[in-house]
Amino acid sequence: MTSIRDLLADSIRVGTTVRVALERRDGRLVADHPNDASPVDIVVVEDVCRLDERPPDEPVTVEILDRLVGGRVAARVVETGADGSQQ
Repeated sequence: MTSIRDLLADSIRVGTTVRVALERRDGRLVADHPNDASPVDIVVVEDVCRLDERPPDEPVTVEILDRLVGGRVAARVVETGADGSQQ
């Protein structure tokens, strides 16, 4: 079986970290994918508890995971500070 990593790794950038501004859509924290070639947006599904506010006022750094959730690529929060630091 072919994985999403094999099919879309270049455009989705699985395993990379990106800095995004989150917003609430459909009850989830989501962001536009920073790569215009990506066919899907980002949804944060792991380590949301690290965020003081939901959605946060400042962009956060997330790691792109290798699965889809609700038609969006899953991500986890890795850095929450305005300067990219962990709070």
